[in-house]
Amino acid sequence: MTHTPLPGRRVRGSTTGRPLMAALDLLGRRWALRLLWELRDGPVGARAMLARSEGISSSVMYERLRELAEAGLVTRTTTGEYQLSDLGHGLSRAIAPLDAWARQWAAATAHR
Repeated sequence: MTHTPLPGRRVRGSTTGRPLMAALDLLGRRWALRLLWELRDGPVGARAMLARSEGISSSVMYERLRELAEAGLVTRTTTGEYQLSDLGHGLSRAIAPLDAWARQWAAATAHR
């Protein structure tokens, strides 16, 4: 089992665990961003998450959700659904400009 990337821990690209490098390591893991994206509008149950994230295996989904929870980005509701934590919502706001840029990029390259 791999360790969840966290600031201060050795991560890909940084032996000291610089916060940005830890974030990029965590978010660069397969399916991590997709799972966070699916939680942007509110809590989602495990079955719904699997259905929305076509192609992910349940074992990888649960591993990523565990990592995201350990990193403080995801929590569970009293009914067992997954949701963004306050830190997770902050990340969502932080990547909104990247989403806007990606939409411009898509529009600019649509006719190539």
